[in-house]
Amino acid sequence: MKERKIFCMNEISRTGTDKFRQGYSLVDSIDEAAGVLVRSADMKNMEFPEDLRAIARAGAGVNNIPLERCAEEGIVVFNTPGANANAVKELVIAGLILSARDIVGGAEWVRANSDEDNVGKIAEKAKKAFAGNEIQGKTLGVIGLGAIGVMVANAARELGMEVYGYDPYLSVDAAWRLMRDIRHAVSLDEIYQNSDFITIHVPFMESTRGMVSREGISKMKDGVRFLNFARDALVDEEAMAEALETGKVRSYVTDFANPRSVKMKNTVVLPHLGASTEEAEENCAVMAVRELQDYLDNGNITHSVNYPDLNAGICQSACRVAILHHNIPNMISQITSFFGRNGLNIENLASKTKGKYEYTLIDLGEPMPHDTVEKLKEIEGVLRVRRLGGTSADIY
Repeated sequence: MKERKIFCMNEISRTGTDKFRQGYSLVDSIDEAAGVLVRSADMKNMEFPEDLRAIARAGAGVNNIPLERCAEEGIVVFNTPGANANAVKELVIAGLILSARDIVGGAEWVRANSDEDNVGKIAEKAKKAFAGNEIQGKTLGVIGLGAIGVMVANAARELGMEVYGYDPYLSVDAAWRLMRDIRHAVSLDEIYQNSDFITIHVPFMESTRGMVSREGISKMKDGVRFLNFARDALVDEEAMAEALETGKVRSYVTDFANPRSVKMKNTVVLPHLGASTEEAEENCAVMAVRELQDYLDNGNITHSVNYPDLNAGICQSACRVAILHHNIPNMISQITSFFGRNGLNIENLASKTKGKYEYTLIDLGEPMPHDTVEKLKEIEGVLRVRRLGGTSADIY
């Protein structure tokens, strides 16, 4: 099979990169890479080499990658949803406890009084200032029931909490994984009005920016505790700061340090620790490597954020042709007619769309000549053509 070169923009776990088959190699420059592995490095203003075919983000968020530009350049972008879900879930459970009991304040008091000879005795008197509440029997509202939200909801239920979950786009798979006695809220208002604790787990997009608004906060219970391990921009932090000052929100736990959050009253701010475990980094790396290799070797797309997912299995035909193109009328008929005119018999065809982009995989019973590939690229709307299988090399 063709040799592939991969560039790592961040340090990627060897547990993942060791999964590449023989023939793959890690290189020191993106200029010669067929694929990129990335975590948090900012790629928005980068110029991409012509031969770059795919970017795999070892994590869920992709706001550091220019998705639209990549799509137009025929670069498939992957992420790794769910690979770090358990790590985030465990930190959210810790966040519930931190919000309910002033553990941070108590620990800081002990450290501040560490030079006192009788620190143990005076601690017995001081501890009343850090008393809190138990979470058992309280109600947790979970906004967003993706991989992380479902795990948080189930874990909280097992800890004895009543749980409401809200997600207008709840998948069948997520619904099956939810514990039976978790209540399905039909609106955010239902979450706000019933919850003693609220945690948010939705992706950040322009449509979700500031979705936890001043109006929404006003509908919450007095003294509610709010957790944000998703993205800081999901919360109107000016409104949250005001609610913390008045006591409307009793505590705010966020995994996102910024100039505003670090100065908020009654707030525990963590340095984006959600997925920072060895296990999560390994899981994300393994998933990203598998996605990248399957696409480069077989043309299969799994967990792409800018093109549709499509899997035709391991390439066993004489030639597989992978076509990234715009989703416009008559495109498939133009493509199939092209193969017919050039005397190439289609053995299998699969095509999927995602918004204005479409991906088509075609298996042929014979190799496809290079000059024929070049002519296929001339069809208006075709963004990239790759030729896989047999002894054929990729065509960019």
